[in-house]
Amino acid sequence: MKAEFQDINFKLCVIQELMYNQGILLPKFDIKEFVKNYKKRKINIQKEGYKIIHEVLDYFQQLEIPADLLKNITKIYQFGKIYGQICPFWSGEDNQFDITNTADALLLPNLKKMTIFYSEDKSILDQLRALNIEAEYL
Repeated sequence: MKAEFQDINFKLCVIQELMYNQGILLPKFDIKEFVKNYKKRKINIQKEGYKIIHEVLDYFQQLEIPADLLKNITKIYQFGKIYGQICPFWSGEDNQFDITNTADALLLPNLKKMTIFYSEDKSILDQLRALNIEAEYL
């Protein structure tokens, strides 16, 4: 059974934890390999890498995460390799990866702590705390 996420940015945090931190969601995505094997068009990382490369984001949106892996997540630190896969030269100075919906936290039965990117929506931390998740901004 696969997990269904409502917020792509929450899902990206989960993928970061399972794929890159824990190494249990495989294979590990590598943008250079993806670009080399992508057939629909030529993706130029050097030219396009300052914005989200939509084919990469689509890959992660469609990636199935087995629901049984979600029990392995006790903490999420919203930072890591995944963002450099989607937007290789991302400065981190905008809100394109902000979590806007906390409902996906309910998919993670053992989640106790989240450190997330700063959000203009101040209620995000309160919503996580209401779910008994220790929450703070990076």
